[in-house]
Amino acid sequence: MNAKIFIAGSGGIGQAAGLILSESKVMESSIYFGDIAQSALDQAIHFVEKGCTGQASLVGVLMPLEGSNEQLDEVLTQCDIILDCLPGSQAPRMAALAKKHHCHYANLTEYVQETKDVISISKDADTAFVLQTGLAPGFINILAHRLYEEFCNDFSVDIVNSMHMKVGAISKNAPSPHYYAFTWSPIGVATEYLKDAEIVRNFKKMNVPALSGLERIIIDGDEYEDNFTSGGAADFPDAFAGKVKDLDYKTLRYPGHYQWVKNTMSTIINSENRIKALENIMLENIPSVEDDVVVVYASVEGKDSNGRLRRKEKSYKIKPSFVGNQRLRAIQTTTAAPLCEVAHMLLKNKWKGTILQSKLSTQEFLNGPFVTAIYGKYN
Repeated sequence: MNAKIFIAGSGGIGQAAGLILSESKVMESSIYFGDIAQSALDQAIHFVEKGCTGQASLVGVLMPLEGSNEQLDEVLTQCDIILDCLPGSQAPRMAALAKKHHCHYANLTEYVQETKDVISISKDADTAFVLQTGLAPGFINILAHRLYEEFCNDFSVDIVNSMHMKVGAISKNAPSPHYYAFTWSPIGVATEYLKDAEIVRNFKKMNVPALSGLERIIIDGDEYEDNFTSGGAADFPDAFAGKVKDLDYKTLRYPGHYQWVKNTMSTIINSENRIKALENIMLENIPSVEDDVVVVYASVEGKDSNGRLRRKEKSYKIKPSFVGNQRLRAIQTTTAAPLCEVAHMLLKNKWKGTILQSKLSTQEFLNGPFVTAIYGKYN
């Protein structure tokens, strides 16, 4: 099978997805990169060509700022799938183009309203739309779902006390006062710090302010703090209604970071765009780094059929690694690999319409070739 895959957005995640797919022995791919800047397209193509140990099929497509153009329409007519690595605000636009050109579609965004818009667009589509399928949302949700399946099977129950999902894309080192360094999109960080989070408490779905649930946790002997942030729970607050008493997603950071954010946000008073204002302040004070770490933790807790309290949990600590000849940051591999896995699943299955994270096969996903290459085989 030679799949024609359009990757919208040629930044770090798009480049990683292009390289992972081009290096794959599972399926052959012709990759079309789409971006609004020719320099970004040239950089992405050079990155993948340099990283490939074999021959890569790569084409750059210059996209307009809005809508489509003749060249983009012509390319999408030939493509099997769109992998949307653009900012979340662009998701409805790319989903509409996927529907128009009968392409499968998968995206990464944690943006809640844009996800609702894509669900509306994809309802009567003749191709499949898999939403929120990167790291968080994405991998973390399927991992938690698998733990829930195992818990219910092992302990003969169908209702549990809690499902907790936690992910941190952090730097290897974190000096004061902010105890942080950027390893991915600054606007994405600012957005998840300011938009409400969806959680479940006592079986009821509710919205809570981001950064309103500060706690500490030890994972594999290392201490972190975690807090509510937007989008990471995907569709789980609805999908597990009546099955999980308390459910939430939190972002992991080194201790001390969230106090710095709280102090910083207290200085943003009269701004019309608090997200942009927070992004600008963080960019002035927090550097970007290449040497990153991604920490993943999920747990399901409840009582077994005999009334004894039990917990199933799993954690990962992913560091930068080589794909082909290129060293990729941990945030690149942990986000791009789930996206590529879903592309593989879409091209194998005859799916149509909206497919949310709770509907994906946990076994097929977690033991798929792209995911296991980064996270290891799920036991």
